[in-house]
Amino acid sequence: MPDDAAYLLCAEEAAAAFFGAAAAGSSACTGAGGEDDDDGSCCSAGEEVEESAASIAELIGGEADYAPRPDYPDRLRSRSIDPAARAESVAWILKVQEYYGFLPLTAYLAVNYMDRFLSLHRLPEDGWAMELLAVTCLSLAAKMEEILVPSLLDLQVEGISRYVFEPGAVGRMELLVLTALNWRLRSVTPFTFIDFFAYKVDPGGRHTRCLIARATQVILAAMHDIEFLDHCPSSMAAAAVLCATGETPSLESVSPGAAVRWCIGLAEDAISSCYRLMQQLVIGNVRTRAASTTASAANLCCSDEVLSSHSSSSSSPPPAKRRKRSPPGI
Repeated sequence: MPDDAAYLLCAEEAAAAFFGAAAAGSSACTGAGGEDDDDGSCCSAGEEVEESAASIAELIGGEADYAPRPDYPDRLRSRSIDPAARAESVAWILKVQEYYGFLPLTAYLAVNYMDRFLSLHRLPEDGWAMELLAVTCLSLAAKMEEILVPSLLDLQVEGISRYVFEPGAVGRMELLVLTALNWRLRSVTPFTFIDFFAYKVDPGGRHTRCLIARATQVILAAMHDIEFLDHCPSSMAAAAVLCATGETPSLESVSPGAAVRWCIGLAEDAISSCYRLMQQLVIGNVRTRAASTTASAANLCCSDEVLSSHSSSSSSPPPAKRRKRSPPGI
């Protein structure tokens, strides 16, 4: 079992350690006059890079400790756990994340907490129970990662949330979730590895920010699909960086076979399988956006009669605003 302290490394810490060592190595190999420095500092920087890479490998070795139970994806496929309810909760989390400008990591952690809890406990088959769990998991994730955290009532954004839960109800649910997860909230996620892998593709750093941004989009989109629950965070991060690299013309494409050499612990088959899924996801999203654009253009070509009808109907009073419901007994 790896040292527990290694698990406390988050993505920023691990990546910063690696990038700092790499930068030190670059400067240490050349003296002030542009000549090689023979004092051994270059070797020292190289050792720091190796230590940082070893920390990443150690995190890969422990990532399964922060995953749902192994049978969880099959229970979703067999509908023993409602996949539609999970999909609605993931969509709600992403909408609130976008509304408040939360970090992508915050949304991913919230879904991770939710999946881990659902793999251990069965909820009542009422819509309010899943929404309460989603609110709770996003609240916990925001407390872990965000500097400014909305109140529990403000987190339940009007127009996005169907129910309004009292802070006391959310607080009690937070305790249940924390107990179920053994208070282990600093999960290993794809964002733990994404900076490191992007640097492996682009050591010069010219396209690193774009690679990370695009890979992040792919990872967030993948959270909707239960098929990605079969893949560990390191494989998802590697596959997402491969997708981003393939969309960057000035970078050479990287195969899963080459990606497996980025770090000890990566598996080529796992990366290849996840990469194929992500390619299908990206192609599907492109087609969806194209269809949406076509439909929008068609709507602009409506007839004068429709426009006239809409104009006349707009003078009538709007329907009464539906009040948000509070769940029974909460």
